[in-house]
This record gives sequence, C-alpha cells and structure tokens, in this order.
Amino acid sequence: MGCSISGLNALYESATGGGDVWINERRFRVLRQIGEGGFAFVYLVREQQPASDAAPARHHDHASHVSEDGTYAMKKVLVQSKEQLDLVREEIRVSSLFNHPNLLPLLDHAIIAVKSTQGDWSHEAYLLFPVHLDGTLFDNANIMLSKKEFYSTADVLQIFHQMCEGLKHMHSFDPPYAHNDVKPGNVLITRRKGQAPVATLMDFGSARPARKQIRSRSEALQLQEWAAEHCSAPYRAPELWDCPSHADIDERTDIWSLGCTLYAIMFNVSPFEYALGESGGSLQLAIVNGQLKWPAGPNPPYPDELRQFVIWMLQPQPAMRPHIGDVVLHVDKLIAKYLS
Repeated sequence: MGCSISGLNALYESATGGGDVWINERRFRVLRQIGEGGFAFVYLVREQQPASDAAPARHHDHASHVSEDGTYAMKKVLVQSKEQLDLVREEIRVSSLFNHPNLLPLLDHAIIAVKSTQGDWSHEAYLLFPVHLDGTLFDNANIMLSKKEFYSTADVLQIFHQMCEGLKHMHSFDPPYAHNDVKPGNVLITRRKGQAPVATLMDFGSARPARKQIRSRSEALQLQEWAAEHCSAPYRAPELWDCPSHADIDERTDIWSLGCTLYAIMFNVSPFEYALGESGGSLQLAIVNGQLKWPAGPNPPYPDELRQFVIWMLQPQPAMRPHIGDVVLHVDKLIAKYLS
C-alpha cells in the first residue's frame, strides 16, 4: 500500500509550528484550512519543491494532475484508535482503485506515527488530492438558494451526467463498489466560463463492495448500524433504514442517493428533509414511503421528464430501481433532446 510510517512530520511540525508537512519525499507548505469534518481537516497546500522526474512510480498514473501552481488539497486525519487506522487504510486502498475523470484521484498519501507530550503514540494520515476551490454542489446550492437562482435544464443534465459516469466506473468493478455517500456535499463543482460546470465525485471513505446477502435479523441490524454511521441520512436508501432479515443489497442503494442528488441539483434542497419541519414529521418515514414533494422551481419550470427521471430512481423497492447503465442511457437521451 505504500504508507510510510515515520515521525518526520511530527518533528518537522513541532519545529515549524505546523507550517510544513512531508508526504513521503515531498514537502508542502500549509496555506490555509479549507474544510473539516469528523476527525479530518482539509488544507490548501503548496508543494515546496515540485515533483521531480525521480518521484515515485506510483505518481505516473496521475501525471495529468500535477498542479501548475503547485497547490493541492491535503486531508489530514487524526487517527485515535485501531479501528480508525483500519478505516483510513481502507479509504486509501479503495481510492487507489479508481481512475476516472469524474472521480477525485488520490495523488499521494502517508500514515505517520506521532508521539504525544505524554509519551503516547497515535497516527496521522495525510491524503493528497487535486484542489477544487469552487466548492461542492452543497456549497453552491446554499448560495443559489439565498439568491433564488437555479441551474438551467442543460446544466442540471450535464452536472448529473458527469456524476453518473463517475459512479458507473465504480459500479463496473467485479464485484461492484458502492460509493454509499452520494450527496451534494461530496460532489465538487468547477465552474468554467461559457461552459457547463465540471462535477467530480469525492470522498471514498464509505465506499465498499456493494453486494451483501442479509440472512438474519442480526445481519440486518448490523447493516443498519453501519449505514447510520456512514451514509448521510437525507440521502440514505430505504433498505438501509429498515433492512429486511432476508435481503440482497446491491449497488442500487447508490441509485436512490443519485435520485435525491438530482432533485437537489434542480431545487437546491434535498427531497425528504421537509419532513423534519413538519410537526410529527419523520425523515425515515418520508424516505421509506418515498413521499416526494415538489418545491417551487425555476420559471419557466424544468421539463416534466426531469421529475419523472427523479421518481424512477426514487423507488422505495430497490428491485424497481434502474441500474447505473440505464440511468446513463436516459441522461444521454435527455441531453440529446434538451441540448441540441
């Protein structure tokens, strides 16, 4: 896996007040923090000496991601238990499997051992990614909501198409991988003058082989518990809220999340959170019953086919949902119709 475990970073940070970080043989200056969540922090960093030709072979896949100005996004994970260490190693392993223009590539990584002032040892993981400073779909939705702005039908379809292509890459593995946390907060948007935004799916910390056979009550409860921890509630598929004791779970859990995300691209809000604002309302019930409500949208409104498309993916019964290949075919048809 190529994780280097060394105290170099810790020594260097204590000497420089946290200004520089080493990832293997490469040194980065921390410019500023650009995000955080759980035990992770994301920083904008600049490489201090550019990657030379002598850089390790594992960078060759990512030659196209060498930053012109030397800036990258670096995720620092504070690892405080063996379970967390296993999780971050799994995230690195899974992220390294994928190679697709609409999936955020992991460019480099290091896991280091750190000794505290009390003499205890823990770990820190550093993951290096290309930087996207235009934020996520979620960030953009909040701004658009406040300005009462909406994406055009053309932009909705193109953003969604790119997400689907990235997910199709994951679902095409044998066995297929599910992302398990498809949502606007995990889709980076890069704006381009006069062109549709570019969408990049990120965060493979919850990605796992998609197909599971559930054959007992305890297995069902175990899956629900795992999903409660790893899959964001407003985008979580019904079968992960209320799993039968005999069920075959597959990658169509992602199709549900994809339908929720298409709705959110259209209306800047998730489809089921309205239930939280109703007296006696329940997010889980709204999801399990597939109770959709349509907010006021752009004027003129989106074509009815877009709403039907959302409904097609938001079938509470997983067997009724399309697979990603069918979803991509359908987006292609709509693009041919509305972008020609």
